[in-house]
Amino acid sequence: MQIILLERVEKLGQMGDTVNVKPGYARNFLLPKGKALRATKENIERFENEKAQLEARNIELRSEAEKVAKKMDNTTVVLVRQAGESGQLYGSVNARDVADELDKAGFTINRSQVRLTRPIKALGLHEVAVSVHPEVSVNIFANVARSLEESEVQAKTGKAVLSSAEAEVREQIEITESSLSNAAEAVAKHADEIFEKGALENAIVEAETLVKQEDATILIPENGDTEDANAVKTSEDGDVDPDPKE
Repeated sequence: MQIILLERVEKLGQMGDTVNVKPGYARNFLLPKGKALRATKENIERFENEKAQLEARNIELRSEAEKVAKKMDNTTVVLVRQAGESGQLYGSVNARDVADELDKAGFTINRSQVRLTRPIKALGLHEVAVSVHPEVSVNIFANVARSLEESEVQAKTGKAVLSSAEAEVREQIEITESSLSNAAEAVAKHADEIFEKGALENAIVEAETLVKQEDATILIPENGDTEDANAVKTSEDGDVDPDPKE
C-alpha cells in the first residue's frame, strides 16, 4: 500500500515522504495512529495544504519531547522478578513491563516507544532505548532484581546479585572469553605477519626472475648466436680483425 507520512517514522522516512508498506502495517498502525494517509490524489493535496501546520506542530511536539527526554535521561526503573541462582529469570521482562514502570515514575510512555530488541531474561542493569518522539530518543536503565534490597546493591555495583558459586563461574567465563579474544587477536596478527612475509618473499623471487629474464634477453641476439653480435677478434699482434670469420 502506498502512503504519505505525516511525521518521521523510523526505518520508513520523513514527513511528506510517499512510501510503500504492507497493508496490515498501514491499516493496523500507521493510519489509525495518525502517522500517515493513503497516498491518494486528494490526500496528497490535503497534505500540501496542511504541510505548514503539520511542520509547526511537529516542532512544538519535538520541543516538548526534548524537555521530557532531559528529565528521563538515565532514569532507572526497578522490576522485581523471580530468578534462579544463575541469574536467569523465571519468565522475562518485555517492553510493556518497562513502559508500565516508566508510567509509575511519571512518564507517559507506551510499549511501542520502548526499543527492546528482545525480552530481558536475566538479572542485572539493562540499558534500554526509549523513543520519546520520532526525532528524540533517550536511554534508561531497567534494574531487574529478585528484591528491592538486591536492586539497591545492583545499582551500586552495576552487576547482578548472584550466589558466590555462580559469581565465580561467571567471572571464570569472562576471563576465559577475554583470553580467547586476546588469543584470536594474536593469531590474526601472526597470520597477517606471515602473509606479509610470504608476499615479500614472493615479490623478491619474482623480481629476481625478471632480472634473469632481462639478462638472458640482452645476452642472446636475435639470430640465436650465443656470442655477442658485436664481438671482434684481436690478432696476436694486437690488430683488430674486422671480420674474424673470413
